[in-house]
Amino acid sequence: MNIKVFNIRLDEENFQKDQIQMNEFLDSVIVKLTSTNFVSNGTIDYWSAAVFFEPKLKYTKKILEVDLTDSEKEIYNALKIWRNNLATKLGRQAFFICHNSHLISITKVKPKNIEEFKMINNFGVNRTNNYGDEIISVLNSI
Repeated sequence: MNIKVFNIRLDEENFQKDQIQMNEFLDSVIVKLTSTNFVSNGTIDYWSAAVFFEPKLKYTKKILEVDLTDSEKEIYNALKIWRNNLATKLGRQAFFICHNSHLISITKVKPKNIEEFKMINNFGVNRTNNYGDEIISVLNSI
């Protein structure tokens, strides 16, 4: 397990910048445990946050559709049908919902619950919250 410590300064000049830096980091890892403490030295007040984490699953090479096994292609195609149907229903382009690379990563990881979506590189919290349950239903139906 890895650890990273953040100091979130509470002054107007630094608060948002520190918060953005921490949020970007949190989106890129699987958080296992956190510990926070309020620190005041008389001139600067800040929250110190220790984050224990594991890196998200990352592939060393870009996986293409042609790299999928036959059973993975079946999953990938089912996910594409789900995504395209949802895009049509919402009147959006399909890539706004999930990119093909996301669908390939989902196919490889095969998440069984929302927590496992954190292992999917660049999928993000919003997509997980918006589509995670539906994707799990698609995966369970195959």
